[in-house]
Amino acid sequence: MAQDSNNYWEQLERLEKLIRASELKSGVVFSFHSLILGLFADRIDYIRPIIQNDLILIVLSSVWIVAVLISVYYCFKCFKPQLDLEFDKNVFYFRDAAREFGNRHQFSKKLMSVCETEDELCDKLSQQIQAESIIIDQKFICVKRSIQGFGISIIMLIIMLGYSLF
Repeated sequence: MAQDSNNYWEQLERLEKLIRASELKSGVVFSFHSLILGLFADRIDYIRPIIQNDLILIVLSSVWIVAVLISVYYCFKCFKPQLDLEFDKNVFYFRDAAREFGNRHQFSKKLMSVCETEDELCDKLSQQIQAESIIIDQKFICVKRSIQGFGISIIMLIIMLGYSLF
């Protein structure tokens, strides 16, 4: 059965949109943390005496700080996923394209060779789809953990606020 490489290209385009979406979500979470931390930094002289004299608030604020650190860690991790995978050399992998095929003329010849046959082209594109799918999976795991950490940090803030008011 003949393969249509356009289907592969469309899938790669969809995956690129998912990569951007995961990074956008991670960036939004990081921005909220920056905003909240900025508010606390501006009011540290008011907040410090309240927290210092209450063991429960010290514990709650410690949990809050840990949740923020975990969330921020996963925000950053979303932007730089770690891949320990073994793939064949592929003209569509950016690192391979930059390092594995010699100079630009050798790379050009290899790329044209891959694109000559629909089967080889589809094979290389399917490998690229798998690699990007793995990256996206890792990114969305990081986004999920970042959002969970953010949720816990917000809950801790609400508990601390409620506790300090009553």
